[in-house]
Amino acid sequence: MKLNTLKPADGARQERTRVGRGIGSGLGKTAGRGHKGSFARAGKGKIKAGFEGGQIPMQRRLPKIGFRSKLAKDTAEVLLYKLDALPAGDVDFAVLRAARLVPSTAKQAKIVVKGAVTKAFALKGIAATAGAKAAIIAAGGSLAE
Repeated sequence: MKLNTLKPADGARQERTRVGRGIGSGLGKTAGRGHKGSFARAGKGKIKAGFEGGQIPMQRRLPKIGFRSKLAKDTAEVLLYKLDALPAGDVDFAVLRAARLVPSTAKQAKIVVKGAVTKAFALKGIAATAGAKAAIIAAGGSLAE
């Protein structure tokens, strides 16, 4: 084998079709684009995603449902039983962050019921669900919001 004799295998490289080069080529005149319409024009062949030819598109025909709070991503949930890992006493957002019970991206925290709490905690500036409040108060704790 010599470098000057190298060539691709037969049929491996195909010449591109040259459109718009006369009627004898089979792709003359309109060059395979048909007559009129957006696809026949230069630079106009793209149609927006969801466009249905002027008919009201599906995403506008269907009703909007539900609600997603923008605050939800800033609020970290802290499970009730994880509070027991902390020493009894005053608990605020800084204490939860120091104990790594809330991620660094969170801006506020909310205590939710899962498990039980055995120590008395005084929560300051932390939200809690109704069940969590009842469990904390039953354990001798208090909540100040």
